[in-house]
Amino acid sequence: MSHEFYMQLALNKAWEYQGLTYPNPSVGAVVTMDGQILAVEAHQKAGTSHAEVLALLRTYETLQKSKIDFDPMDSQKAHNFLLSLPKGFFSQCSIYVTLEPCSHVGQTPSCASLLQVLELDKVIIGTQDPIEGHDNGANKLQHITFGVLEQECKNLLEPFMIWQKRAFVLFKIAQTSNGRIGGGYLSSKESLKHVHQLRGVCSTLFIGGNTIRVDRPTLDCRFTKDKAPDIVIYTNEDNFDRDIPLFSVPDRNVEVTNNLDFLDKPSFVIVEGGEGMLKALKEKIDWMLIYQTSKLSTNTLTYNTTMNLSFLHQSKKDVDLMIWSKKIGH
Repeated sequence: MSHEFYMQLALNKAWEYQGLTYPNPSVGAVVTMDGQILAVEAHQKAGTSHAEVLALLRTYETLQKSKIDFDPMDSQKAHNFLLSLPKGFFSQCSIYVTLEPCSHVGQTPSCASLLQVLELDKVIIGTQDPIEGHDNGANKLQHITFGVLEQECKNLLEPFMIWQKRAFVLFKIAQTSNGRIGGGYLSSKESLKHVHQLRGVCSTLFIGGNTIRVDRPTLDCRFTKDKAPDIVIYTNEDNFDRDIPLFSVPDRNVEVTNNLDFLDKPSFVIVEGGEGMLKALKEKIDWMLIYQTSKLSTNTLTYNTTMNLSFLHQSKKDVDLMIWSKKIGH
């Protein structure tokens, strides 16, 4: 198998957690030995073990045919455990990582320093870490190959790069296979759960005023039990019924505005809305996340607009097709 094959496996795993690692980047890792795949893992949540660490823990379990007795998400315990293994334990292994291993010590220890001690046979990296102070981890390592599926790895990294400078704006769409929206829940339970996971980590959920008036939604994270997101309602008329559930969710801030200046602040903003919001935010949207159901509908509601998209990654959520897309051009 080629370097590209294994790197694509790492990419596919990382896309499963795209956005969910905010404010960290989404990163995937694969460990192989003699062409055999020993582990395919990805960073899952900020403050927990990075992709390389999870992949090495899984490799240990695969080789030893036994389970570790601690939480693999505990990065400090994970690093200490890996460093306690006999010298050369991973010396015949190669690791594929979509992003250069971090040199920075923050909420988690440095992955580059860990790999330096473990002395793997090869380290294959998709793209360099672009953040000053976190970069140059590869300088500590030997037997490195850089730039495997580099553009694909940079695509994966793009939200992270944007929310360093301003809001990364993700417009979420749920539609039927003939492009209809509305008429109650369209998506599968798996898609709804994924939306609630994203709501649970985003900085702000941005909603149009008509959605609030017509649908009277709650916009919480009841399917995942995460904290409900703060809400910004975009409207020229603040004439909302404050008795609807949206306004009574505990520990939530709800703001009503007709101003988009808050998008200048580094953050992760998810937009849920109809045609009006899509047209109003057309110049501000970075990516679109499309959940396409396996249904046709006679509902007349649709996104009646023109926009060019580049499909970045697609996967399944139960019966739904989930497509990560980037807006291109105007």
